Amino acid sequence: MRRDITDFLQAKKILRPTTALRSSPQENWQALMKEKIIGRPFFRRDPLTCARELIAAELVWGKCAGIVIETEAYFADNDEACHTFSRPSTRAFVERNQAGAAYIYFSYGAHWMLNVLVKGEANGFVLIRATEPIRGIELMRKRRGIDDKKRLCSGPGKLTQALDINACHHEMDLCEGLRHCFIERGSADVEVVADPRIGISRSKHFPWRFTLRDSPFVSVPVKV
Repeated sequence: MRRDITDFLQAKKILRPTTALRSSPQENWQALMKEKIIGRPFFRRDPLTCARELIAAELVWGKCAGIVIETEAYFADNDEACHTFSRPSTRAFVERNQAGAAYIYFSYGAHWMLNVLVKGEANGFVLIRATEPIRGIELMRKRRGIDDKKRLCSGPGKLTQALDINACHHEMDLCEGLRHCFIERGSADVEVVADPRIGISRSKHFPWRFTLRDSPFVSVPVKV
């Protein structure tokens, strides 16, 4: 019976041939999901490519998860809006961490911001600006103190509050383990829109914000 189930899952491309059916459904599910974690090579490219291709990926954070529907790219070199332009501590962070590390900072004394380090063809960061909640929604509502699903994670500060992201997660490796990671897109057919970054005062003309077209979960609608 177990062999029959394995053959069925492999035929449906739900289970890869190299993945053995584990002794329990939970263990088998974990093994399958580990294969889908976005690994370090993804973040060893450049910020623009990573920011665009994270759209429609799944962000998993503890008991909660959401589909990434808005990101921004920041370059470590010659980008006045990036912290590396003016903060030696951020430049040191880039030097000592691997691609895929979480860079978390407190913005304007009000909100934590979740970024992922890109370190490869060009160094920099991807800011996770918004997600569409798909799991742990009631927990997110409790943390945010609101019921509207569309407003739970529709902005980088809202997102970190909903997921309870803070300084203790700074420098966490987001390429290992199922509790804090990105899961690859379920489909390659994703329509991404690029427009200027928002919420910054310098280098804001670059079209380095990426959103999932027509998503009602974005922080600020794309200007037509």
